[in-house]
Amino acid sequence: MHPFLRKQKQKPASRCAAGMSVKIRSICVIRVPSQPSQPSSPVWVWVLGVSFSLMVNNYNKIMIKKAAIYFFLFISLWSCQSETTSEADLILYNGDIYTVNKALPKATAIAIVGDRIYKVGNDKEILATKGEKTELLDLKGQFVMPGFIEGHGHFSSLGSSLQDLNFLHAKNWDEIVAAVAEKAKTAKPGEWIVGRGWHQEKWDKIPENATLGYPFHQSLSAVTPDNPVVLGHASGHALFANAAAMRQAGITIETPSPAGGNIVRNAAGEVIGVFEETAMTPIYSAYQDYLSTISKEQQEEKWQQGIRLAQDRCLEKGITTFDDAGSSYEEIARYQALASAGKLDIRLWAMLRQSYDEMKDNMEGFPIIDVGNHHFTCRAIKTEIDGALGSYGAWLLEPYDDKPGFTGQNTTPLKEVENIARLALDHDMQCCVHAIGDKGNRVILDFYEKFFKEKPSKTSRRWRIEHAQHLSPEDIPRFAELGVIPVMQGIHCTSDAPFVEKRLGYRRAKDGAYAWHALLKTGAIIANGTDAPVEEVDPIPCFYASVTRRRTDIPKLEFFPEQAMTREEAIYSYTYAPAYATFEEKDKGSIEAGKLADIVVLSNNLVTCTDEEILATKVQMTIVGGEVKYRR
Repeated sequence: MHPFLRKQKQKPASRCAAGMSVKIRSICVIRVPSQPSQPSSPVWVWVLGVSFSLMVNNYNKIMIKKAAIYFFLFISLWSCQSETTSEADLILYNGDIYTVNKALPKATAIAIVGDRIYKVGNDKEILATKGEKTELLDLKGQFVMPGFIEGHGHFSSLGSSLQDLNFLHAKNWDEIVAAVAEKAKTAKPGEWIVGRGWHQEKWDKIPENATLGYPFHQSLSAVTPDNPVVLGHASGHALFANAAAMRQAGITIETPSPAGGNIVRNAAGEVIGVFEETAMTPIYSAYQDYLSTISKEQQEEKWQQGIRLAQDRCLEKGITTFDDAGSSYEEIARYQALASAGKLDIRLWAMLRQSYDEMKDNMEGFPIIDVGNHHFTCRAIKTEIDGALGSYGAWLLEPYDDKPGFTGQNTTPLKEVENIARLALDHDMQCCVHAIGDKGNRVILDFYEKFFKEKPSKTSRRWRIEHAQHLSPEDIPRFAELGVIPVMQGIHCTSDAPFVEKRLGYRRAKDGAYAWHALLKTGAIIANGTDAPVEEVDPIPCFYASVTRRRTDIPKLEFFPEQAMTREEAIYSYTYAPAYATFEEKDKGSIEAGKLADIVVLSNNLVTCTDEEILATKVQMTIVGGEVKYRR
């Protein structure tokens, strides 16, 4: 039987001309890849084999027999044609292929026709599909798997982080001040200096006059008297502003903290320069006022440049699909235009992120699915309920251990979250809510459960909770029970490990922090990623964190390893699971016939290599849609 043979459901009887009734017993559908003369745009030829009985009034039975013979001869000829093997455009052979397909877990070769996988198997059977124009690629025994899918990141922000000051690896506050001072030497008066990535819990020393580990703005303001400075926290849930930026935003010692946010003050009541959650709004509004003085053409060009940088970085890291966790209408339109023009080298799946009032009467055209031959989709809406643990924004059931009496921030009014969820329900879109603290997660699970009961569905809606980092043990089974997908970031576990127990205490950290094993044991599907640019957009360190829960820079720091994933679970979480989490598992997530040829070649076998060899693994090649987009 041809590998693309499928059986369809029985159809009811239908009426034919001349008083003849045809009862269709079964339908057999054969899909045949296009001929080699059309390799770039495969089509499927549908041949219907029909067994039928005829009930005829006053009709010549001999003619019926002749017609039946001719009909089945026709079907036989088509069936024979369907068995001919198409010539492959590209053959990968002599590889160590991990397919993430239970029906054929391992293989050595792959045949590709157009942008899809035609056949998977051993070298002999795959090389039999070779034609005169087939390109052969000897993998030389290297490890091959489906392309990594970044399950949650911020694509345009990744681009910006590759253009602006980046402090992900800054060791201390002095290093950050020095970098900003250097940038100020070439900045024009009044020009804003922008950066991101600092995290006070990851510095090697505490700044002088620190409040909750945060520095005072005086040292930064002293080296930037003529330039407003805004530096985003690594989490994206806090920022640091200098005196010039605070002046432009109208921040004074009397300015109160808003609902869902905090203007951090020292013991003397002075504003130190740190703004958490919704308190960031005035600073970013002042920055937007500055951007409005720059031409739209210049802003557009910078954005486009950032997107090109983000694409290149993803391909370099073996990422073939990037799931963008929140874009505006303007960015959605830009992505759609790029996909339509064939200018996206990786595939993008995006969540729309605007306020309810902005969206409620502006949903025409959504969801947007598979623009530019599966290069852009927007079928989800994003909102958030709390902040990040590092900036004391995660909404907790009990107070922080290192901030007594404080349970975090509910950053978005519950009515707003509920309205956005209903909007997703009414427009057949996924709802994706950022929730980090155990209370934030419980509230969202309660919301989802209520909506699912109000409007039942026979299939999973695949609504998601983004991060799901800190859970009450009572809520862990509810993800699988409700069909809710926890989209978690393995690298966050080891990145945050030095301060999680300080924030939550031993019991909460052990029982519910990054509880991967406990979630998987209940049947939940976990999609993995990096939350770039919160972390480097690199699957290899994230994979290492997922299977070891160890840091490499702090000896013996292993964060509750009993919650680690197996190697197979971690690969699944970076391939098939995120494809499932976006309704794209029929096209992505495994190496099997008919799926998009999105493939990564690695220097080490992630299933069998040692833990130390994981971190040494290099991306040798990234293939998207049958085209080699990156080669080391």
